[in-house]
Amino acid sequence: MPPKIRGMTANLSPRSSAWRRFTLMVSGEDAIDDGLEQNAPPSGLPQERFLLGDRLPIASVLLLGQSDLAVNPNETIACLQPVHLHATRDHLILMTQSQIDLTANESANLLQVALPFIEEDFGSKILLQGQRDWFIPAGPFASLATHSIDQAHGRNIDWWMPRDTSEVGIAKFWRKLQNEIQMLWHIDPVNEEREQRGYPSINSLWISGIGKLADIQTPPLLENVNQIYGDHPLLAGLAKYLEIPQQDEIDFSNLKNTFAWINRPENIWGNLRQALLNSKLDEIEIIDFPKGQARHRILTTKDLNKKSWAFWKKSEALTWQEIISA
Repeated sequence: MPPKIRGMTANLSPRSSAWRRFTLMVSGEDAIDDGLEQNAPPSGLPQERFLLGDRLPIASVLLLGQSDLAVNPNETIACLQPVHLHATRDHLILMTQSQIDLTANESANLLQVALPFIEEDFGSKILLQGQRDWFIPAGPFASLATHSIDQAHGRNIDWWMPRDTSEVGIAKFWRKLQNEIQMLWHIDPVNEEREQRGYPSINSLWISGIGKLADIQTPPLLENVNQIYGDHPLLAGLAKYLEIPQQDEIDFSNLKNTFAWINRPENIWGNLRQALLNSKLDEIEIIDFPKGQARHRILTTKDLNKKSWAFWKKSEALTWQEIISA
């Protein structure tokens, strides 16, 4: 188990290795008000910070999960992603990659055009080209403050563009490279064909996730986990880093001491509730992020129904919405 472990945000009672717990993490939103006070966007989504620590080495974790490369734990990696910036009347909005339907061939052709400019300015060769993600040693861009597409999508990109931290002028250097690539792609046949088919053009390059594996700080609860469930790209790399098995779909016959981060937790609540009632689990831990802060709650069988002063009536089962909204 890696040595760096962060403290949890809530005090939970210790449990023996025989205690059967299922842990479910629910995605949250960042605390924009905090960013406004600091005149800078909040650093990372709360679930990203919870799993990886405040330094957020997302690119290194994604690279680990998407390849069989021996990733140097002390090398700072950046993730580059071809994206579409949607123009409104007075600003640009970043679309998610799931909205642009970029094919593997289109990705390869766009990278081929941009590659000499990327490798010249980064001073390194591309480590891995995926369909949506390209990875490269961060080099001169290592000090940039960036934000993942998961965090910045659907928003005015002016506030979410890379910013200088310890060295002035790096963000300007990145924007120069970004503008060069935008001009190349504007006239590229890939975009001509996409527009003829009614797809959004690939008109910009996004950089994010800059960091190294040595910066990962995992939460203590993962010390007791023997299986990770969920298809978020971060989970494959995190599981490999922790040497814990990972799969996309939940195996409801194997819930004991497992961790899940899935898109629609309401769809599995009935199965989890039944596992508690059938004594296949002792407890369910729910982690969510109201106002951007991690909240831990433990549910046992006595917590599954609504509390009522009418003790002679059969109590009603709590719905997932009632639980998550409490």
